[in-house]
Amino acid sequence: MTAAAADPPLPFWKAKPLERMTRTEWESLCDGCGRCCLHKLRDEDTDEVAHTNVACRLLTIETCRCSDYENRRAWVPDCVKLTPGRLKRIDWLPPTCAYRVLAEGRDLAWWHPLVSGDPETVHRAGVSVRGKAVRERDAGPFEHHIVQWPGQVPRRAATPPNTRQGSSTR
Repeated sequence: MTAAAADPPLPFWKAKPLERMTRTEWESLCDGCGRCCLHKLRDEDTDEVAHTNVACRLLTIETCRCSDYENRRAWVPDCVKLTPGRLKRIDWLPPTCAYRVLAEGRDLAWWHPLVSGDPETVHRAGVSVRGKAVRERDAGPFEHHIVQWPGQVPRRAATPPNTRQGSSTR
């Protein structure tokens, strides 16, 4: 009789609270969607947030990555440095954001690179801004670029491709 194999260790995002993650772990939670790098407009009267499809000038839309992440606050002083403590006060993170998802006690989605092992799944699932955002310098008035999608979960991101209705697993 052989001993049962030990269960594999839980991934760090299931084993540790956000506050205890190393910087490397914290940074790896970013799925590379670029949604947080889209400009938002806040109504002065109602305090409501309107999302736009206008990318920060440092966001490379094709890769959905910041072109100067380490020095971004020198270029964009109001760029938010996301921390576990600030998560509670930020009301504009997309519903797909791993930081928000984990803070709300949910698990990472199938398309998240830490789950899928592939940084392209965030794009294939329609979560990223690739092909949807416009460059800041080309946008004109941001009010002309108000969109709903950054605040929503894309339909195709809800279910992994091999379990979608009509898909075959054979």
